[in-house]
Amino acid sequence: MMGIGFPELMVILIIIMIIFGAGKLPEIGSAFGRSIKNFKSSMKEAQEGDEVASVEEGEQGAIEEGKAEEDMTEEEKEAAIRKKAEEEGEAKDKAMKDEADMFTASLPRKGSYDFSKDQEKS
Repeated sequence: MMGIGFPELMVILIIIMIIFGAGKLPEIGSAFGRSIKNFKSSMKEAQEGDEVASVEEGEQGAIEEGKAEEDMTEEEKEAAIRKKAEEEGEAKDKAMKDEADMFTASLPRKGSYDFSKDQEKS
């Protein structure tokens, strides 16, 4: 099989320098590094989210029983905060959707606008 060796990498780097210019290479490198870092952190968050979801399922009963906040572990507190924020977000989403539906309902239907009525009122 063909491998990429040092000479091939040098040719690729020279082509990249010609296309982007030497001044842009540090910006491109830092952007590439940031994107890799963001990808790694999002993967880590996704894995933690899966773990938190399983913890929330197991400990949701304890939270619903009205366990005192002092007796809750950090994970239980975080789960309760997350659940409360999720409920608030859902309530805001529903309110926004209802408001948008009301606005849409107030708009005239296609073909129902009568320009002559507006001219009479003026």
